[in-house]
Amino acid sequence: MSGTDKVKAAAKNVAEEAKSAAATAAETAKKEAQLRAEAAKESVADEVKSVASALRSASNEMRSGSPHERAIGQVAGTLADVSDSIRNQDLGDMVHSVSDFARKNPVMFLSSAALLGFAAARFAKASDSSHQDTPQLPAAHPSAAAPATSPAQPAGAYPVTQNVGDPK
Repeated sequence: MSGTDKVKAAAKNVAEEAKSAAATAAETAKKEAQLRAEAAKESVADEVKSVASALRSASNEMRSGSPHERAIGQVAGTLADVSDSIRNQDLGDMVHSVSDFARKNPVMFLSSAALLGFAAARFAKASDSSHQDTPQLPAAHPSAAAPATSPAQPAGAYPVTQNVGDPK
């Protein structure tokens, strides 16, 4: 075997090893993505179940047989079913179902997507503002002194200063 043939064989081996390593890395990435997607799916199912539970509790607090109680109870039951469906359905089947729905009902799909987007934005905004309940005041410079108040003055009132030559 000549030197050129040896180099070609070595290059072929390196290429095969690289191809094998790439396939292994791709498979690992695919499994990791599936695990994360499953975790997200479980999280969504849990969140929907929690909303259904809250609605069911609200329904139980209402006057029995009222239209509001029945409507909220039906929504709670539907959300509980959706939660179970999310939890039990394969991710690929879910994607296929959503794709079919989007093709058959594009306006409904886009409207639902917009509604979910607005709901997510409201949720994110509400979550963000709950962390900012206490106003953040800027830190005072160390040389700045707060005005002193006397016991007779209400808090936050500026002290009355008296000039040396004032007869007060």
